[in-house]
Amino acid sequence: MNKLLDTLSEFMAKYPGLLPLIGLGLIILNLLLQFFQGYWIVESNLFLHLGLIISLIGILMIRPLG
Repeated sequence: MNKLLDTLSEFMAKYPGLLPLIGLGLIILNLLLQFFQGYWIVESNLFLHLGLIISLIGILMIRPLG
């Protein structure tokens, strides 16, 4: 488990803006999915919420890892 966290920490230190970009991509995906009404994933805005959480975590992690 420690090795996994060390590897993940080193990777995130190399690419500090990756999590906010992934979150932004999920938010854009949610916007595009709004054209397909009737599916539960569209009505729940799952990708919007995941994108916001991932982006905020990524922004908060930029400073400590950098």
